[in-house]
Amino acid sequence: MIKKVRKAVIPAAGLGTRFLPQTKAMPKEMLPLVDKPMIQYIVENLVEAGIKDIVIVTGYHKRAIEDHFDNPSAELVNVLKSNGKTNQLEELLKISNLANFFYVRQKGAYGNGTPLLNVRDIIGNEPFIYTWGDDMILSKPNEFKQLISTYKKYNCSVLSGLRARDESDFNKWGFVKAKKIEDYIFLVDEIIEKPGKEKSPSNLGTISSFLFTPEIFDYLDKAIKKLKKGQEFYYNDALKLMLKDRKKILIKEIAGGEYIDTGNRLEYLKSITKLGLKNKEVSAEYLSFIKSLVR
Repeated sequence: MIKKVRKAVIPAAGLGTRFLPQTKAMPKEMLPLVDKPMIQYIVENLVEAGIKDIVIVTGYHKRAIEDHFDNPSAELVNVLKSNGKTNQLEELLKISNLANFFYVRQKGAYGNGTPLLNVRDIIGNEPFIYTWGDDMILSKPNEFKQLISTYKKYNCSVLSGLRARDESDFNKWGFVKAKKIEDYIFLVDEIIEKPGKEKSPSNLGTISSFLFTPEIFDYLDKAIKKLKKGQEFYYNDALKLMLKDRKKILIKEIAGGEYIDTGNRLEYLKSITKLGLKNKEVSAEYLSFIKSLVR
């Protein structure tokens, strides 16, 4: 029997140095995109896909994330009530009730494989989604629904993927050598990180999110034993060991996917524009403003 996907993990312990000085006091995951922080968009999409428990792996400077998904303070509740702002109050209460939130402080080797080991006891023997707090793929159905539907059909780990948009993506994403199983679904043979266009095995990159079966933890254990002092620890180290053992890993090209990235300043500005043009309240006026700038 295939186990239901109920949990998700968001690593959010990074220092956000690309956005200093803004991220000296504000986590990069809390940078606003129109009317809410990036991490809220991600949480809402997880919940829409049926996720009930969300584990956020944080650092000492990420208290703002916990506060955001907590109940509003009594003072704020009273102010909103006294000013008749019931819609805003309802929205805040809705945020705190989106899911069951768990917070874990990251400890261990530097790298994106460490948060997974930090949450092993919370995840247990269940499949789960692992997704970043500063990028996402916009699509309908959303990317997490597409990952889960693929997992339900094939009962294995699934990586989310998009085709490279331009040559620079080959220096930023991991790319796969893979065999087509059906439309938008491929069996992974090899993963190469940031290969450059000339050395890339394909134009299908793996980004944004992943659905892992619990066997990932055993391979993370094997991978970290091979880690040399001072090296960073990556989840890809475990995936490569899984592929070596001929474990089935799929990549799901997200149908209708549009990549939203806040990893650097330019991509952040692009993301604000993309989401601003999709926002029903401001899109018309915002588009008019952009046109006036171009003129």
